[in-house]
Amino acid sequence: MREPIEKYIDIINLPHHISKKHPQMPRYDRAAQFAPFAALTGYEEVIEEEGRQTNDRIEINDEAKYILDMKMQILMKNIKEMPFVSITYFIPDEKKSGGEYVTLDTKIKKIDIQKQVLITEDGINILANEIVDIQGDIFKNLELDY
Repeated sequence: MREPIEKYIDIINLPHHISKKHPQMPRYDRAAQFAPFAALTGYEEVIEEEGRQTNDRIEINDEAKYILDMKMQILMKNIKEMPFVSITYFIPDEKKSGGEYVTLDTKIKKIDIQKQVLITEDGINILANEIVDIQGDIFKNLELDY
């Protein structure tokens, strides 16, 4: 229930008090007091991450494994020429299951047999077990007997 205005008639027309001790708060800071409060900090990022799409890893068959093995042997024999190839490989996602397939056109600088890694001229390490395809002119005379 509202109080009658007559109760405040003696102070209603007085000038607004301005403190000499405390400076006035800037309008921007005063407005910030009434801004919406984000009670669930990080919620938007979680929703966005959950909606981000990843691809499932492709399981290649024995025939494709055989062909990749033959191509790796050819690369190892010709590694001194730094052959130019197009490699398609899987990059696992760091935050969720799945990942993405990338095709990289590059020269192969080194093959580390113990670590099973191809090293490109740009210093990119590609795990051999993540490779699904390798293309290049170096393989044009490849004859496969299987």
